[in-house]
Amino acid sequence: MSFESLGLRAELLSAIAARGYASPTPIQSAAIPLVFEGCDLLAGAQTGTGKTAAFALPIVQLLGEKVPAEKRRKPRALVLVPTRELAAQVSEQMNSFARRLSLRSTMIYGGVNIQAQIERLHRGVDIVVATPGRLLDHADRGTVDLSRIKFLVLDEADRMLDLGFIDDIQRVAEYLPVKRQTLLFSATYSQSIKELADELLNQPRRVEVARRNVAADAVTQAVYQVEKSRKREMLSLMIRKGNWNQVLVFARTRYGADKLTEELLFDGIKAAAIHSNKSQSLRTRTLAEFKRGEFRVLVATDVAARGLDIERLPHVVNYDLPQVPEDYVHRIGRTGRAGEDGIALSLVCPEEHSLLQAIEKLLKYSIPRQILPEFPQYAASRIGKPKDSRKAKGPAKTRKRQDKPTVDAAPAQVPVKSATPRRTKEPAARPLPKTGRRGSRSR
Repeated sequence: MSFESLGLRAELLSAIAARGYASPTPIQSAAIPLVFEGCDLLAGAQTGTGKTAAFALPIVQLLGEKVPAEKRRKPRALVLVPTRELAAQVSEQMNSFARRLSLRSTMIYGGVNIQAQIERLHRGVDIVVATPGRLLDHADRGTVDLSRIKFLVLDEADRMLDLGFIDDIQRVAEYLPVKRQTLLFSATYSQSIKELADELLNQPRRVEVARRNVAADAVTQAVYQVEKSRKREMLSLMIRKGNWNQVLVFARTRYGADKLTEELLFDGIKAAAIHSNKSQSLRTRTLAEFKRGEFRVLVATDVAARGLDIERLPHVVNYDLPQVPEDYVHRIGRTGRAGEDGIALSLVCPEEHSLLQAIEKLLKYSIPRQILPEFPQYAASRIGKPKDSRKAKGPAKTRKRQDKPTVDAAPAQVPVKSATPRRTKEPAARPLPKTGRRGSRSR
């Protein structure tokens, strides 16, 4: 199938060619004709599958068939997204198509001056891309009129539910006309998504181009077993040994992201952090510098797990496993996008065994285990390794003999003594998980 066969206008075909798209992706081929038919749509599609163009192209074409004569236009299409980063990404694509048909698009999100947004809305727009909270601020102030909305898009709806936006979405719906076309896109499909669809969509057509709750096939996954105290050492070794020039690393907390960034800089590896404690302008600038290759490692919390579109990102590393299994799929979805191959590695310590099991239960398969030659002592770790491989390794038996201290046994314990002090320090570091829990709610 070609874009021409989908019935798109010449202006949009030109915009598509300028973006380098050769042929429609499966979600685009399936969704675009249904949007043209006027159907409500419930679409299951992973990140990196081209779903933004799947709703942006037909909406722009339909709106472009009748451009209002008045100067101060009122919005006719609304796209709700969970994060500022995704708002910027969707808005950029929407603008690239909309300007070809003399349509105006703007984005609205928190963390920036609201007055500039009010001025843009006052001048008149056709399409609004927004996060729910800031949009409600405008609706309550009366600075945005949603009474003429013809198209409502919920992009990455599952993430919006994860972030607790269900009440905001329902409040936004109260400002919208009952007669509208609603499109819901979600990377995962849960009972809560079905309930939301039942509430907001009218006899929707359903499209699912990817298996539920699975990682993209283009992503090669692996687990590396490592003690918590040596994760940074292993990560630095991987980056230097593999000569990685661009890698996105996920930490669980804001404090952990900043700390890891400092440690990587100390190791001589250029790195920067991005999380919710950074200002929006700093986050935008940092991401742009990372895309340009000005530093090698971007350390992020889950604020960056969705919506970041980094072209040809080769590596993603889970420095900390996510607490929510679905977030693993979204994290590694930053690589292996749009037909490119990608590698997603997870550094897993014994304390994260249960998190790994939950992820593998969601995926319905075991992630392959790998071993670095420089870390042979962890080949015998109990993190999901077959029993026969544990029996074949000596270091694990050496550790067990520490429970029976004798004078004769002391020399045999020398190879593992270097690891013992690190474990004795763990109680002193116990306050950190509390920070992590607070950080996880504020991401």
